[in-house]
Amino acid sequence: MRTYALRMTFSIAAASFLVLGIPGMAVGTIFLDHLHEAGKITADEARVYFWWYNGGALLGMAVMALLASVIARHASRKLSRPLIFLAAAAEQLGAGQTRPQIKKTGFEEIDLVYDELRRSSDRMAGRISAERQFASDASHQLRTPLTALSMRLEEIHMLAKQEDIRTEAQQCLVQVERLTDVVSQLLEQSRSHAGGATEVVRLDGIFDQQREEWSPSFASVGRTLRLRDEARLPVLATPVSVAQIVATLIENSLKYGRGTTTVTTRKAGGKGVILTVSDEGDGVADDLVDAIFRKGVSTGGSTGYGLAIARQLADVDGARLELAQARPPIFSLTLSAVPQSLDPEKILPAGSLLSIGARRRRR
Repeated sequence: MRTYALRMTFSIAAASFLVLGIPGMAVGTIFLDHLHEAGKITADEARVYFWWYNGGALLGMAVMALLASVIARHASRKLSRPLIFLAAAAEQLGAGQTRPQIKKTGFEEIDLVYDELRRSSDRMAGRISAERQFASDASHQLRTPLTALSMRLEEIHMLAKQEDIRTEAQQCLVQVERLTDVVSQLLEQSRSHAGGATEVVRLDGIFDQQREEWSPSFASVGRTLRLRDEARLPVLATPVSVAQIVATLIENSLKYGRGTTTVTTRKAGGKGVILTVSDEGDGVADDLVDAIFRKGVSTGGSTGYGLAIARQLADVDGARLELAQARPPIFSLTLSAVPQSLDPEKILPAGSLLSIGARRRRR
């Protein structure tokens, strides 16, 4: 805006020179010639008057142009400052801060936009608060009956003598435990803040934890799990969220995939890290490709909340979880890499860079 104001000032000054300066100088020259021809002034005097007159006119116009530029610069600063604050408030609102710092500016039009942003932030805060409260209340209400149901099913499994009843009870226990996990995750999300909790995370530590947790399950069904951190770059994320996302993708591969499951990373232009999870199975059906991350969508009779929650966790951290390839299946998680010029080992205090929450093992 300042550049625009200065450009307009000089444009007006140039137009004034063309419209007023040149004609004024021409009139002055004609007037001096008339006085010289009438014998009232000599040629030398006419020449001196000509330079004084035109020089004074040019100097006056230059002073006026300089004064106008100073006034325009001051006015542009006064107007651009609240616009910059307005853009910052909009950015805060877009980043998830439901209470951006907004002050009155004195400009009616800008204050109208401020007021609308404030009303929008209040509505957003109310909706988010209501959603979190509902998720928290629903989770608390569900956990008690689920716990009682799980205990009852375990009792049936222990006391039943018929094998088919024991098998059905075991399958029901698995479903109840999965539903309990979903409820716990919803409760955890309702307590957490949206974004702003990311930190420097090294993926090799998460890979070690996932390898220790899932390798026995893969070995029990004659399959192999491979995890390789080829990018070897620290990323900005929430450790628990990344561990949960990777665990969800590995668990889905164990249930619905075949062959070797490979978890690997690669660099994405130096500014990101792409984590992929793939296997050698049949992949995702065509009719489920666009809906695979929707809540309730499942290919094997599960609750269909695992991938939906995983994508939500990724969105909160500013990452992107997507189905990169349907057959054979490849899921990709794009994370923001820490710039190489900022070596965490040198900049951050000595000690552990992250703490990985151990994911509860289902047995």
